[in-house]
Amino acid sequence: MSKQLQNIKVRLDESLDEKLRLLEPNYSSYRILRKSVDARKRNELHEVYSLEVFYPGEDTSAPDYPVEKINYDGKPILIVGSGPAGLFAALRLVERGVPCILFERGAPTNQRMIKINRYWRYGELDTDNNVCFGEGGAGLYSDGKLITRIKSPYIPYVMHRLVKFGAPEEIQYLANPHVGSDRIRRVIPKLRDYLIENGCTIHFNAKVEELLTSNNKMTGLKLRDGRVFEGDHIILATGHSANDMFYHLNDLGVAMEGKSFAVGLRVEHPQKAVNEIQYRGHAEHPKLGAANYKLTHHDYSDNIGVYSFCMCPGGYVLSSATDVGSIVSNGMSNYHRNSPFANSAIVISVDYQKNFGSNPFHGLDWRNKLEKDAFDAVIKAGGTKQLPAQRLTDFIKGKTGPLTEKNSSPSDGIATRVDLLLPDWIRTRLIEAFHKFDDSMKGFLHKDAQVFGVESRTSCPIRISRDDTTLESLSHKGLYPCGEGAGYAGGITSAAVDGIKIVEAILKT
Repeated sequence: MSKQLQNIKVRLDESLDEKLRLLEPNYSSYRILRKSVDARKRNELHEVYSLEVFYPGEDTSAPDYPVEKINYDGKPILIVGSGPAGLFAALRLVERGVPCILFERGAPTNQRMIKINRYWRYGELDTDNNVCFGEGGAGLYSDGKLITRIKSPYIPYVMHRLVKFGAPEEIQYLANPHVGSDRIRRVIPKLRDYLIENGCTIHFNAKVEELLTSNNKMTGLKLRDGRVFEGDHIILATGHSANDMFYHLNDLGVAMEGKSFAVGLRVEHPQKAVNEIQYRGHAEHPKLGAANYKLTHHDYSDNIGVYSFCMCPGGYVLSSATDVGSIVSNGMSNYHRNSPFANSAIVISVDYQKNFGSNPFHGLDWRNKLEKDAFDAVIKAGGTKQLPAQRLTDFIKGKTGPLTEKNSSPSDGIATRVDLLLPDWIRTRLIEAFHKFDDSMKGFLHKDAQVFGVESRTSCPIRISRDDTTLESLSHKGLYPCGEGAGYAGGITSAAVDGIKIVEAILKT
């Protein structure tokens, strides 16, 4: 009978197979359940495995997480948004045998890519096709990161289905799984084709302008081109940047509340420097690849945290605005993580009630102003499409200085006072955190490290209120707020899980 082995430590110069043969001489094969790197001891790095070990004659096939079809005679379920939440809601529905219609304001992946490249190269922003909108949503440009802090029985299902559509099999066991922005652009179209082949109707370039209601009950939706679609159930998965939808929901009287979020900047280091800090004498070892980091600093005097987010080893800093006259920074890595730079958001938690009171839109308006100020700073500095940039050491000193010769951003950077783009209370806490980070990760304050502003889309500052059990809007029957934009997820995996949860909740009614 197969058994699981936990916490198997393998030195970089050891073979897993040889180590396992010493532990289980009679095994015939194994499946990796989890793999990580333990670099805590300066001169002793290990790969750490959890395995399922099989013996001769045993069934070694992996679970495929089948889904039972049901009889459904209602109207097609309407899904707004084709990010991870919307796509996995649609996938769950077609696997359940339930008809659905998915609406995406932007274009399919290939057409969306053309628009985004023109934005990066020429500054031509398409408000429907950018790093946040279009097929795949913001998840298409998030490095394909699948790291999540949530616990859910649906996570293995999500990973299995991503692999089914072309993601690397290793995402099912790596401690820090990622598909890579280049590969996820191939996964999403395969998922879309599967949806269409199995009964999901998809409308691209189909922005939902209006949700239709009667007595606070959903009856359908209206597109920008005037077409109307009837439906009793609407899964609203528009993402964290669909400001226009938030204002429309407010006009309808949909219950919403402000939600604490985070803002800051994106810091970039030479990847070689990060490798040397994290892996020391093993920095060039072929088993290790590009090193990452996770940093936190908490000021207990006022209960404010500063932390790294969306760390992209061997990655690129992206300009990811959705509104004309605004600038937002973001990051991504391709599968091989082979850029000579590493970047990460460094953000500070913003307590909603403390800073904005009870109005659910004050946080959104404040975030929008930060992004507009960043754009204005670039124009004032003589730029057009660039990200505002500053050496990390100059940010700390509060001064202007030359940038490094190269950076990873396809939009490039322009020298500006990034430190002045953030309120004093955020800037001072970031500076304090940078010094603390350098204490724990000596070399963080590298002479060639740069910061880019502003990092403001780590999460949504609004939550669309819903029932904890039915997952239905507290104010409007048939409306199901879903994913990151609704305030119930933070990343690809948790958004996909939320889409699945909502489908199962609908099918219970």
